[in-house]
Amino acid sequence: MPIPAVEYLSDEKKKELAQIAKSIVANGKGILAADESTGTIGKRFASIDVENIEENRRLYRQLLFSADKSLANYIGGVILFHETFYHKADDGTPFVDILKKLGIAPGIKVDKGVVPLAGCHNGEGTTQGLDGLSDRCAEYKKGGAQFAKWRCVLKISDNTPSEVAMKENANVLARYASICQQNGLVPIVEPEVLTDGDHDLKRSQKVTEQVLAATYKALSDHHVYLEGTLLKPNMVLPGSSCPTKYSAQDCAVATVQALQRCVPVAVPGITFLSGGQSEEDASVHLDAMNKLPGNKPWAISFSYGRALQASVLKAWQGKAENVARAQEELIKRAKANSEAAQGKYAGGVKGFSSDESSFIAGYVY
Repeated sequence: MPIPAVEYLSDEKKKELAQIAKSIVANGKGILAADESTGTIGKRFASIDVENIEENRRLYRQLLFSADKSLANYIGGVILFHETFYHKADDGTPFVDILKKLGIAPGIKVDKGVVPLAGCHNGEGTTQGLDGLSDRCAEYKKGGAQFAKWRCVLKISDNTPSEVAMKENANVLARYASICQQNGLVPIVEPEVLTDGDHDLKRSQKVTEQVLAATYKALSDHHVYLEGTLLKPNMVLPGSSCPTKYSAQDCAVATVQALQRCVPVAVPGITFLSGGQSEEDASVHLDAMNKLPGNKPWAISFSYGRALQASVLKAWQGKAENVARAQEELIKRAKANSEAAQGKYAGGVKGFSSDESSFIAGYVY
């Protein structure tokens, strides 16, 4: 006897999820990742000699979300950290409401960080946070969130990533995605292959394809509704210590080929992480992918944190008199990436930190 089909989501919920996902990446829009943990934002603040206290964190995020309303032309969603999700502007308006009024979807980071994966090769890990996730998602949805984000990390070395690590992280992402959708949140699925190492572009492409294939197998097994998801992968780049230099065109070909081989057409958008690239490199690589001829059935866009904020932080310096200048930097970079997401970036947009790499080995949020 055939196994009867089971509907896990109502047609109404599917429609809502698909509409949110499409709106986030519509017309060259991308995502501002402002979900740095308290520790991570502290490191950013330390670079500009700003004290890592809650009020300074609130003021900085307020700067981002109160920029010129033209920000909504380039940014379709903003990922928030738990603390920021409940913060309010000086006038008492919740940040979530400010974003929604602009037409920007508020999102929330829901994972609880990477932990070692026992029994696997040194340095391999998995991401924790599934316990209680459904209740947290329900609360965030009630508070105005429209999507969520969960990051898993894999490393390339002579013997990693192992099959166990790939399968474990794929299943964690699938369980997270299913729980999000049950609660009306679009899951951003983020299987990040780090650039740490001296591997070449070919090795990076091979591993990225293996990771993506495992991820979509797990999403299928867990009955995740792909039209109501977004993918946040790494670009296919050589290892940070690789002696061979590759052009943006080389990396674009390798990345798009990996996507074509592994990402179903049903997925509405691919929002790349910047992976520690400089602001300019992140824009140039994204633009090169969108300029490539060939079949690309998904929106190819961005979900950048450091590559949208490096110049903003340097312009701000924690000073009220610098807020307007910092906001100009945000708009400038957001516009550049929106153009890149449409294959229309001419290059050369300069900022306070546009050419500086923000790569950090073993990066954690």
